[in-house]
Amino acid sequence: MLVFLGADYGDEGLGLSPEQIQQRMGRWFAWSEKMQKQGIIVSGEALEAPSKRISGPDRLITDGPAASSKELIGGYYVIKVDSMEKAMEVAQDFPDFDLGSAVEVREVMKFEGM
Repeated sequence: MLVFLGADYGDEGLGLSPEQIQQRMGRWFAWSEKMQKQGIIVSGEALEAPSKRISGPDRLITDGPAASSKELIGGYYVIKVDSMEKAMEVAQDFPDFDLGSAVEVREVMKFEGM
């Protein structure tokens, strides 16, 4: 799984213009298309900025992290590759490294009987 961490593109985060956001999305679509042609994408979605967080034994409800947070999880792809090394290679094309964003590369656990 590739988990994308970075600030929101819009006013609450990086303050990119609509044209800049559109250009960014073109880079994302090109990366996605490359992986689709390779047949490695299983699923993936962009995520809205969080609005609520439930935590602790008392189930405390608070506003989620601010959209301007550098640790905002913006989305994910589940990919199917042969090794962690191959997943790391795929992650090298992440379009937002130049914005200070990051990719977490994580293996999805498989449980017996599920």
